[in-house]
Amino acid sequence: MTHTGTLEAGATRQISDKEATKVAIGALIGTAMEWYDFFLFSAAAALVFNIQFFDSQNATAAAMAAFATFGVGLVARPIGGMIFGVMGDKIGRRKTLMVTIVGIGIITGLIGLLPTYAAIGIAAPVLLVLLRIAQGLFVGGEWSGAMTIVVENAPLHRRARYAALPQIGSPIGTILSSGGFFLMTVFLSQESFDAWGWRIPFLAAIPMLLVALYIRSRLDESPVFKELMEKGETEKAPIRTTLKESWKHIIIGMAAGMLGIGGFYLVTAFVVWYGVNVLEYERSLMLLGGIIAAVVEIPVLILGGRLGERFGSSKVITYGGIFSAIIAWPAFMLIDSGNDVLVISGMTLAVAALSLPYAASGTVLTGLFPAKTRYTGVGFAQNTAGMISGFIPLAATALVAAASNRWWPAAAMLVFLSLFTAVAGVIAPKLSVDLPGFKH
Repeated sequence: MTHTGTLEAGATRQISDKEATKVAIGALIGTAMEWYDFFLFSAAAALVFNIQFFDSQNATAAAMAAFATFGVGLVARPIGGMIFGVMGDKIGRRKTLMVTIVGIGIITGLIGLLPTYAAIGIAAPVLLVLLRIAQGLFVGGEWSGAMTIVVENAPLHRRARYAALPQIGSPIGTILSSGGFFLMTVFLSQESFDAWGWRIPFLAAIPMLLVALYIRSRLDESPVFKELMEKGETEKAPIRTTLKESWKHIIIGMAAGMLGIGGFYLVTAFVVWYGVNVLEYERSLMLLGGIIAAVVEIPVLILGGRLGERFGSSKVITYGGIFSAIIAWPAFMLIDSGNDVLVISGMTLAVAALSLPYAASGTVLTGLFPAKTRYTGVGFAQNTAGMISGFIPLAATALVAAASNRWWPAAAMLVFLSLFTAVAGVIAPKLSVDLPGFKH
């Protein structure tokens, strides 16, 4: 690993902060769009799909079917991660990221045009699932590529700071998707929202795609990848090499990313459904809670990046995970309180705590794999975490229903996810690529 570490340190030595910022913002625009599309689907799964695309005789069964559809997209992610990981490690990070962003945008627009169960019967959920799988494939190659191009275009000692920036795409995507639905619920009657209003945020993905494409087309290829190309050291068989040489790294990377993704789905998708259907809160209250939590998440992510730069990102993952485990129980008690301000505070507190490890996860994951298999390795680790996470709202719905609709199984799941990620933070530095003068 030391040879690739030296090559990488040399390739990134000349990069200025200005260049690094430009690439990080270009990646952020793409991840914001990726998460917008993805969270749009999770909000719709909690609010719309259970009614419009599934036979809704039994509310819990329809919700579980909608969350299962949400999960199906995540199962496709590791496959997408493999396909685009190989492309990224063979033909370059930049070209691959242009393909993934187009795929995500077009599919989201198509979901907005789908006929409902009432119109075409069983074909409606089937088409929804197929589009969701296709969306999952493209998303599988997006985050790993964006994170790889950012860390490889940043000065070594500032990597953690810049790697936290694409993570801001997650709260921006949440604000835009929840905000879109929130405005629809405010300005439209329930009837109009259910009939056609829910489609507007999906169709908005098309103009957003054009903006993202323009910004992304101006990104520079990673200097580390260019150096690998020039020296003829790109990997011929990235999947085989990664699975053979880095399987432990994939497991630790998956665990390191688990809280940021799975915990987030638990506190957003599941809590929105639980609040509306079990606690009988207004939809607008739950959407507003998600928006406020996402706004608070942005400065927390920036802070996480700065802490990672100063103390090492793996420490941020460990201590952030422990902090999230401590506040899981109080946060759910606030959500259950029935008081609007406390409900929003509970959601915000839970999201803020899990955002610290999330801010550092990009640096830790990219540090686990050598440059020549990085896109593939990060894709495997992140998408495996994403795939498991996709079924967390479904598991929480089932466990909470089994506990007579009490919230404690969901809180226990958040504690477990937090500690699982904290342990990964302890192990990660021992498996990371040796980069001269870099604090893992």
